[in-house]
Amino acid sequence: MGIPAWVWFVIAAIALVVGLVLLAADRTREGSRNRERMRWADLRGWQFVEEDERLAQQWAGGAIGYFGAEAAVNVVAGSTFTSDGRRPVFVFDIEAEGQIPAVVVAVRCNRVHPVLVELWLASVPFQRADMPELLGPVGQRYAFANDPEGARRVITQELVDAADALGGDVGVAWLENEWVLASVAPQAGPSRLERLLRDLGEIADIVDPFDDEAVGGRHWQPETPGTAQ
Repeated sequence: MGIPAWVWFVIAAIALVVGLVLLAADRTREGSRNRERMRWADLRGWQFVEEDERLAQQWAGGAIGYFGAEAAVNVVAGSTFTSDGRRPVFVFDIEAEGQIPAVVVAVRCNRVHPVLVELWLASVPFQRADMPELLGPVGQRYAFANDPEGARRVITQELVDAADALGGDVGVAWLENEWVLASVAPQAGPSRLERLLRDLGEIADIVDPFDDEAVGGRHWQPETPGTAQ
């Protein structure tokens, strides 16, 4: 005996209602995030735009490449003080396939980094098609780079310690072009983003000190993957 047509109609109607409810909930969360980000930018005297299709295209590594970012939304642009001086910053949500998988925080350095370096938490499934070369474990993270020799000159113990201090909600931190970047979960609020900005500012001071004589320190030596750090 077949299922009556009215049963399928009821199932379809329920599915439609559930879909509409979920869509409304997503839009409510997005609207709340948008307003919160806008208020934060206003309090800091920073600029806010709802969407910038070109901003995310400045980078290809880290969370940008992992999630396949198509645009940057809820974008905050400003500058912040570090111990070495004022640095420009961006904070924005990644948009990919209509979803917001992460928030990216970026702090600008005064020089272009000679190599792309990505520092991923071991707990994150970080593999992607165009992943840079694996160097090995560095503290609590795994290092990847497009130039292993160049990366070994960039990764100091001070940098490793600073990356470890970012927190377990920062899936990846990376150096690309003249920027230090990191990504956190999309629900991260202004207070968490403020702390991450300060932490990335410290990393920017490590890899791009205003005083060239400050460059140096004990450089990290890679271990065989799977061995203890």
